Amino acid sequence: MFDLHRLRLLRELKHRGTLAAVAAALSYSPSSVSQQLTLLESEVGVPLLEPVGRRVRLTPQAEILVVHAEAVLARLECAEAEIAASLTRLTGTLRIAAFQTAALALVPAALTLLRADHPGLRVHVTQAEPEVALPALLARDFDLVIAEEYPGGPHPRPAGIERADLCADPLRLARPRDGQGPRPSGPRAALRALADHPWVMEPEGTAARQWALTVCRGAGFEPDVRFESSDLLLHLRLVEQGHAAALLPDFVWYGRPPTVPLHPLPRGHRARRIFTAVRRGRGAHPAVDACRQALRQACTPPGHAAEDSPAGAP
Repeated sequence: MFDLHRLRLLRELKHRGTLAAVAAALSYSPSSVSQQLTLLESEVGVPLLEPVGRRVRLTPQAEILVVHAEAVLARLECAEAEIAASLTRLTGTLRIAAFQTAALALVPAALTLLRADHPGLRVHVTQAEPEVALPALLARDFDLVIAEEYPGGPHPRPAGIERADLCADPLRLARPRDGQGPRPSGPRAALRALADHPWVMEPEGTAARQWALTVCRGAGFEPDVRFESSDLLLHLRLVEQGHAAALLPDFVWYGRPPTVPLHPLPRGHRARRIFTAVRRGRGAHPAVDACRQALRQACTPPGHAAEDSPAGAP
């Protein structure tokens, strides 16, 4: 019988990549991690690690073992969920990761609901983009991740993750309030009217940036991207000050009146999908279920940015 703790260390190495990263995540020394994995090799009877330069990688036999370790840990997640469901009061800690606009628009309202309904539940929240948060979910750094998916760019769905759709967040063209020229008559015309204007977009390599480029190219132009940031509040400020055009989600407003002119986008690009993700076997945990319910309630703000808002009038 293999030691479960050592199997978990091997799994951590698979997801984190280095002995040092595993040690840092679990508050061990690298030598302790190495020693435990050496003992696991003795239990299994075959080499599990092989050197690659200054690092190590898993052997094919170790990869097989990790697959089974994942199944065992998923079963333990189910057991933990069933035990928690058998209790009359929800306690413990729930670790959530959320990208910026979801953290602003959804998380505070959800926390208020959770505090009222489950005062014994301790919630930790970390702002993290999906590209970082989803791998960290598999590495057990978080219990639930709030993530986004842009039109035409679906996320890969690893077997170890369970996903539940939360809501759709409309996306719109935000333009500076310069008062020049006639109001564009349609979505593509509104985009083309800003073909020579500076733009602010998220950094290269992100799903949001690829989607934004696709939208502009579909309207027949290559945007002049002069500003790059993952902070959508900075995007908004640049639009408000007349420095750039942007493509912004309604979560930026979340019930507040828009402060810049907004226009709908062409069909097929009008909303991003917001979803929650947990590790396989964790979805039935009452803390996860309570959080998902609170987030669904938070998805209905007191007001919405209009499809072509009054702020859109020059």
